[in-house]
Amino acid sequence: MSSLDAWLTLAAAPGIGPRTCARLVARFGSPAGVLAANPGVLGELGLKPAAINALARPDRDWIAAVRAWADQPDAHILARDDPRYPPLLLEIADPPTLLYVRGDPHLLAEPQVAIVGSRNPTPTGREITREFAHRLAACGLVITSGLAAGVDGEAHTGALETGKTIAVLGTGPDRVYPAGHRDLARRIAGQGALVSEFAPGQGPLARNFPRRNRIIAGLSLGTLVTEAALRSGSLITARQAGEQGREVFAVPGSIRNPLARGCHALIRDGAVLVEEAAEVLAVLAPQLRGHLAALPPPPAAGGSASDPDPGGAGAAAGPDPDYQQLFAALGFDPVAPDELIRRTGLPAAAVSSMLLVLELGGHVSSCPGGRYCRSRA
Repeated sequence: MSSLDAWLTLAAAPGIGPRTCARLVARFGSPAGVLAANPGVLGELGLKPAAINALARPDRDWIAAVRAWADQPDAHILARDDPRYPPLLLEIADPPTLLYVRGDPHLLAEPQVAIVGSRNPTPTGREITREFAHRLAACGLVITSGLAAGVDGEAHTGALETGKTIAVLGTGPDRVYPAGHRDLARRIAGQGALVSEFAPGQGPLARNFPRRNRIIAGLSLGTLVTEAALRSGSLITARQAGEQGREVFAVPGSIRNPLARGCHALIRDGAVLVEEAAEVLAVLAPQLRGHLAALPPPPAAGGSASDPDPGGAGAAAGPDPDYQQLFAALGFDPVAPDELIRRTGLPAAAVSSMLLVLELGGHVSSCPGGRYCRSRA
């Protein structure tokens, strides 16, 4: 039996959840070691007869069906000992035994921000969610959410406009719930990743979604709630993020909006109040340095055919006109943000956000007195 087959056998055994599986593998050295263990010893360790029998007689038809799913293009199964398994997820109390992935499995280890919220957001909540996802993805962060209706769908859609996104499923990787998100799921698999701890064929069961939420929080450096009622699954995700030692962000709203009450409760409990994507970046900046170094600045304005890049900006830089305008306004002599706002006419929050992104990418240097200039490297 292969190592993956042994992992599948462990994951499928009744009563052996992620924590018990980890304990058994640690005790016997490997999944194969667990399967070879004496049944009496397994019983002494607390395993029930049904679990011991399942380990002794693996369901080979089920294993073959799962392996057939994994043989499809862009389908992957990641066990805990797989080098592609996201290291941040291994830090939580009960990391999944297996991850079933459609799309790019390496994306799971990239810096992520989770965005979650109501399944029935207001039009303003939808707009705010998409804007945050759009801007954070443009800065090089992967946006992670749960593919649910409402805020989740807006987060994925906004992220796909400028970058990458991960959808964590409460079903098997071959199922899409809600069905109305089939096209969105197809786009995510092509431009990001769908991930689940549930095996192919698993339908949407209510008990699976809280388990999905811990993965959303566990993959991410921080969780942002844009709109949520007081009794919301999104608050469970935020609570799990806090328990995992991750940042929690919340967008405030009108006191007359019942979908702002969950965010306000989070803020009262210590979540970071944010109104702009730049504020999320500022909190996460110490963890992001180096990760966003590949993000190119926009090309400097004023070049010519013989001197296409006088400011040292990469030729492969993005075409965002606001970044072009800001970079053109920067010189090699230090300049204050207020002066950049005056030169460009851009909003103060936008200038602050773009300067932070450029600094994280190593293209702008901060100078004494809160001023900025182009990096000379």
